Amino acid sequence: MPQITVDYSDNLADGFDRPAFARDLHSAVVEIAAAKPPACKTRFRRTEDPVVGPDTEGHALVHVHIALLAGRTDETKSRLTETALDLLRQYVKPADGRTLHASAEIRDLDPSYRKFEGE
Repeated sequence: MPQITVDYSDNLADGFDRPAFARDLHSAVVEIAAAKPPACKTRFRRTEDPVVGPDTEGHALVHVHIALLAGRTDETKSRLTETALDLLRQYVKPADGRTLHASAEIRDLDPSYRKFEGE
């Protein structure tokens, strides 16, 4: 916990400082949602061919999914969502005049969530 997944358009690959975004998002999750630093895990998934409405060109998409153990207030979740969007504004620079569509959501992990660490 937390499990963070960032889906982003492949046309952002050169304009998205993913390591810096993850570092600062992890700090925010620790500060806002009381997570432990080593528990923060982020994976980035590059997606192809963003389409917005009828447009097949001129757009870039980023969506941040943050899954936390249950118990955070709606206020905490909202604050973390806004922080994620602020960080996207800072670390994502679309090229060629593309319109950036950025979103974020926080959800509770299912009670069945389990993990292990080891070799």
